Amino acid sequence: MERSSTICDDTTDPAAEDVPASPNGFNVGARLRAFRQQKNISIDVVAAKAGVSKSFLSRFERDLVQASIASLLRICDAIGVKPGAIFDPPATSYVKAGQGAPINLGGVGMRERIVGGVGNEHMMTLHSVIDPGGGSGPEAYAIRADLDVVHIISGELDISVGGEDYHMSSGDTLSFDPKIPHTWRNPSSSEPCVTLWMIVPPPA
Repeated sequence: MERSSTICDDTTDPAAEDVPASPNGFNVGARLRAFRQQKNISIDVVAAKAGVSKSFLSRFERDLVQASIASLLRICDAIGVKPGAIFDPPATSYVKAGQGAPINLGGVGMRERIVGGVGNEHMMTLHSVIDPGGGSGPEAYAIRADLDVVHIISGELDISVGGEDYHMSSGDTLSFDPKIPHTWRNPSSSEPCVTLWMIVPPPA
């Protein structure tokens, strides 16, 4: 029985490139597989709609081969995902302890890293180590965001929000409107304060 004309074998499909994927390239195939599985669409259905063989699509989803732009666009259309969405930040991000992108948002005697929300327009999560006596500085400040949440992992933190003072210790969590002027400081003379901040959305 002849193969349907809508299904092209990856060895003859002019829109498919059965060549090894770049080892340093972006994992396009894996991202598309995640979209396909999220939408609960079988690989057979996508292959049929995109006009490529199932074997090619399987290797492409594992980033073992490359696809031409035309083939990639047809696969995206078959899944029902905009091509630009492939390059959006992934929904899942894993950051090991001690890692994360260093960032300096001001403050005195502190080290901060972004541990969540890189490239995300909705939120940003920061891991901060505040040295004894360190903090935001003596002048109150405000940021253009809707919500600020600070959780104390270890140590102590004194924070003042709009004239209300809070003495926080390990395990405490405070949520507040960051548009209200606020300051914070590690009151200890010997112990650092380790905190996790979540800002929604990232400061504009």
